[in-house]
Amino acid sequence: MDLLDLADWRQRVAAMHLSDLDLAGFRAARDDLFRTHPQSPIVDRASFTGLRYFPPDPAFAADCPVREAPPGPPLEIDTGGPDGTISYRRIGIAETPWGDLTLFWISAYGGGIFLPFRDATAPGETYGAGRYLTDTVKGTFGRGLTLLDGSAVRLDFNYAYNPSCVYDDRWACPLAPPENRLAAAVRAGELNYR
Repeated sequence: MDLLDLADWRQRVAAMHLSDLDLAGFRAARDDLFRTHPQSPIVDRASFTGLRYFPPDPAFAADCPVREAPPGPPLEIDTGGPDGTISYRRIGIAETPWGDLTLFWISAYGGGIFLPFRDATAPGETYGAGRYLTDTVKGTFGRGLTLLDGSAVRLDFNYAYNPSCVYDDRWACPLAPPENRLAAAVRAGELNYR
């Protein structure tokens, strides 16, 4: 039943991201999901006490214009796992107060928006290879990245989260490419797990 559990995990993640929970409620719901679900990436769920976060800071949320990405070859990322190399098409560049971030479209069945980033808090305070604001294939849409009218997005780094490989080596995760490495420290969202 692993695949049905995985489908249930994704359904719960999507519901959480689309819910009307405030940030504290969202974080509590996420901790509960990580503590109780059979597809949780947490290895020792019995002793899991919750994820660690920076304190909420509304200064790390911004409406950002998106300009067209320059033409070029897709980004190819080897996941290091059974998915092999995945192709990502650049669909736009969000102009954030902390630096530009490329928005990617996952070129696989169904597709989806993917926004990984790394900032100056890594590798000390946050995971060294970066965090995610959204990976719509996994159902994380509507919190870290929200589409606005016109060519703009709302980015809320208070919802930045670690990829699953942070918690358990059995997960393979695409990491933030060099073009999405911010020189600024984004002290918002999830802290390093270990």
